[in-house]
Amino acid sequence: MPFDHTRPLNRGDYRTLALSALGGTLEFYDFVIYVFFAAVMGHVFFPPHSPDWLVQVQTYGIFAAGYLARPLGGIVMAHFGDLRGRKRMFTLSILLMALPTFLMGLLPTYAAIGFWAPIGLLALRVLQGAAIGGEVPGAWVFVSEHVPARRVGFACGTLTAGLTMGILLGSLVASAMHARFTEAELVDHAWRIPFLLGGVFGLMAVYLRSYLQETPVFKELEEQRALLAEWPMKRVLASHRGAMLLSMLATWVLTGGIVVVILMTPGLLAKLPAIGAEKALLANCLAVVCLSIGCVLAGSLTDRYGDGPTLLVGSLLLSAACYVFYGGIAANPDWLFPGYALLGLTVGTIAAVPCIMVRAFPPAVRFSGLSLSYNLAYAIFGGLTPMLVALMLKRDILAPAHYVEALALLGVVIGLGLSVKHHSATPVTARG
Repeated sequence: MPFDHTRPLNRGDYRTLALSALGGTLEFYDFVIYVFFAAVMGHVFFPPHSPDWLVQVQTYGIFAAGYLARPLGGIVMAHFGDLRGRKRMFTLSILLMALPTFLMGLLPTYAAIGFWAPIGLLALRVLQGAAIGGEVPGAWVFVSEHVPARRVGFACGTLTAGLTMGILLGSLVASAMHARFTEAELVDHAWRIPFLLGGVFGLMAVYLRSYLQETPVFKELEEQRALLAEWPMKRVLASHRGAMLLSMLATWVLTGGIVVVILMTPGLLAKLPAIGAEKALLANCLAVVCLSIGCVLAGSLTDRYGDGPTLLVGSLLLSAACYVFYGGIAANPDWLFPGYALLGLTVGTIAAVPCIMVRAFPPAVRFSGLSLSYNLAYAIFGGLTPMLVALMLKRDILAPAHYVEALALLGVVIGLGLSVKHHSATPVTARG
């Protein structure tokens, strides 16, 4: 029977969203836990007498390799996701993440096998990147096709909140490890625990996803024999270049919020004498919680007011929050927790981005179109953003704020364009 897009969310929908979001949390933990132990990994996997700057470059270079592998993994998984089913790839991606994470915890160190140690670490990190390249786009497509069309925003917002909670889980585990073990113990053996734990988390997520069903939208495509005979990616590149450009620009806005505000800012705050590393990490945890709340809120607002207006207003609020927080935190360190919490809440505007991408591509090529656009943009902008902001900081102490504000302006332009397009298309739809 045709899928009823007018019905309200039911118990099965909420169950699917909960299991998908929880699985996303556990898998994203696997991907980000490396960055929380990057300093320790540098001591473990590289020559002991290397200069600090070289160790940092090598360590973060391996971290960046995961980003560069995302497009390849996303393209392959999306191809089979459009032709063979969403659920299969949704489950495979998390298995491909869990196994390399677990193996990282078992890797011999540089002291044991020399240069084979960083090579092994690099290979596993590439596999992680390929897995996350299929996971995130696949998760958005999966949940959006399980719910009625008028609740796609809520579904994408909930899933995005689950992914961001993976960052919080990584932060909490890192804090617990540093509180429980000395630096010498971490370098000696304790660094393995978060990775072994991540492997267990991943296998738990695989088990949880065994309870999920194929999406009704894909089932309809199968029944109607509407699946493409050609490569879905070929159709995307030939007929949906405009949707790709829109999705890549929207993803750039998303990377600014996550990479700068959530991942880079704690390190910058830790350098302020009145704040320090411990308070910066605690404030970051609060910001991530507020980010998750903001994702669900923004996703729900897209269902009510549309993607364009939500992104437009949210981007304006994000720009204002950046101006207040980064501009005043040095002189007013007491603003740390409320200011960072408010900033995290406004970053939740990024939940409008998957809504835009899901609606930009037709079902037959949705997985491929979204995956190619998102992963390609994230590999470019996500990889370049830290270096660009670091270079800007040499001349501009407020570089993080100015960078995010510039992307917020891009968000305003995208939101305005979508609003105008929707407004002009509405009468035509009504007449049709």
